[in-house]
Amino acid sequence: MTLPDYTVDPASLPEMYERWFVGPLFRPWAELTVDELRLSSDDAVLDVACGTGIAARVAQLRLGKDSRLVGIDVNPAMLEVARAVAPAIDWRSGSADALPLRDGEQFNVVICQQGFQFFPDKPAAAAQLRRALAPGGRLAVSTWRPDDEMSLPRELRRVAERHLGPIVDPRYGCGDADRLEQLLHNAGFFDVQVSKRSCTARFDDDGQAFLRMNTMALIGNSAAGKAMGRDERQRLLETIVSDSAPLLSQYTDGSLTVETRSNLATARG
Repeated sequence: MTLPDYTVDPASLPEMYERWFVGPLFRPWAELTVDELRLSSDDAVLDVACGTGIAARVAQLRLGKDSRLVGIDVNPAMLEVARAVAPAIDWRSGSADALPLRDGEQFNVVICQQGFQFFPDKPAAAAQLRRALAPGGRLAVSTWRPDDEMSLPRELRRVAERHLGPIVDPRYGCGDADRLEQLLHNAGFFDVQVSKRSCTARFDDDGQAFLRMNTMALIGNSAAGKAMGRDERQRLLETIVSDSAPLLSQYTDGSLTVETRSNLATARG
């Protein structure tokens, strides 16, 4: 998720992401993905676009703290949180289209969870994933399905669009399974398979943190929001959150439950 910084201290956004989103939303997908890869004790694992590192951390739980694990992300603040949570993992700053790998460095397993859709040059990023994967190694890439397939994200976007006009949300910008499969084929991967998966995210609170941060992302991803000043965006945030509250209540019963859907692409090097 992209997290605009106009309502809070930008330095706190990665902590907010880790606190409110990673456990309920991203950890279940990381567990599903890692289990799909059937890790073995001698696997070396690379987590690309790792964020605060949940996929690498789940892999560490499966393999043990002495395993070879590397996480790469373009956002240094995300990596600061990752280092604080799991200092034994090798966290590196770098972009997906120029991975900071050592000469000849490769991995048995490469994971990219919910990051591929944000890469500006997807063919270049796919080529870098292929470069990082050892011959015969296993790849897993997940990307959200279109938000039209997920009732709460779809309806929250429609509320925001009443104030902002049409929103093209990059979080769901790689929902086409055929396109994802072709990108990986073109990069030289073998045995590419893309399946459509679903998973339930359960937030322990009433969903207000989810609502506010999702609304921030919708405003930041809209053309109208990009043209606004900070104060105007702040006022609009409060308005959209208020207008969305009746909708959110339909998904809460002491806690918030959100159905999510994702492509899960697996391949071999």
